[in-house]
Amino acid sequence: MQNCLVTGCAGFIGSHITDYLLNRNFSVIGIDNLSTGREKFLENNIDNKQFTFINEDLLNYNKIHKYFKDISIVYHLSANADVRFGFNHPKKDIDQNILVTSNVLEAMKHNEVKKIIFSSTGSVYGEHKTIPTPEDAGFPIQTSLYATSKIACEGLITSYCNAYDMQSWIFRFVSIIGERYQHGHIYDFFKQLQSNPDQLHILGDGHQKKSYLYINDCLNAIDQALNFYNEKNNIINLGYDGYCEINESAKWITECLNLNPELTYSGQKRGWVGDNPFIHLDVTKISKTGWRPECTIENGVRKTVKYLSENKWLFE
Repeated sequence: MQNCLVTGCAGFIGSHITDYLLNRNFSVIGIDNLSTGREKFLENNIDNKQFTFINEDLLNYNKIHKYFKDISIVYHLSANADVRFGFNHPKKDIDQNILVTSNVLEAMKHNEVKKIIFSSTGSVYGEHKTIPTPEDAGFPIQTSLYATSKIACEGLITSYCNAYDMQSWIFRFVSIIGERYQHGHIYDFFKQLQSNPDQLHILGDGHQKKSYLYINDCLNAIDQALNFYNEKNNIINLGYDGYCEINESAKWITECLNLNPELTYSGQKRGWVGDNPFIHLDVTKISKTGWRPECTIENGVRKTVKYLSENKWLFE
């Protein structure tokens, strides 16, 4: 039986990865300090004998390194994902992304764990001139601390792989949406409309172009890539071969809620400092595995709104 360790196991993507692995009869150790993760996301697995939940901060190396013993593969999902307000607390990206990743890699080295899957981001490409953006595109000037920290994490991972005979799969995600989604523009728009159904304020001009991927398609892509790509360091874009404008997404969200609010805008090209006005990744590499997303961006948005409507405890 393969023994897996999932960091950030109570988060949006991490909890889905945990489900995915347990459903395939793998043994899973999940680590999460529940700062943003939700115990409720783990409730279906908490009594599973093949699942062990560790409520611990990954910044505390002395407390966490022992859990990496006899692990076959690490799924490193833990991170500070607050892109918009990153400049209000710059040390958070350094601590929760870079230092945590360093601790994970040191724990792997100490316990001779050889494989790591890492959730990076398409934001590392910054405001690239090549659209859609392929994996071998050069990095431009960075505009967000979140993306900068993810680049640093990628560098740490590939360096450890080369130095200590490890192997990595680094996935550069577009925004992932779906059930258990709890931050991002759909969440923010939904929350606004709960407070005032007659008005929706949109940061930027509404013409920002974004690509999204439904969570189940994301999980299937990761699985396909692990079976298909076997280099020492595998860097793979994960996204939908298309995009929508924020205005389109707002239309789908309000339709789902049977609302017709007045739309207002802050007006600038970017919604906030570090917001990329056009994200669209080249997914040729993952498509070579035979993978294709089953859920369109529109359907993914609508599924997400349905989930939020049925789980308003997320806003408490």
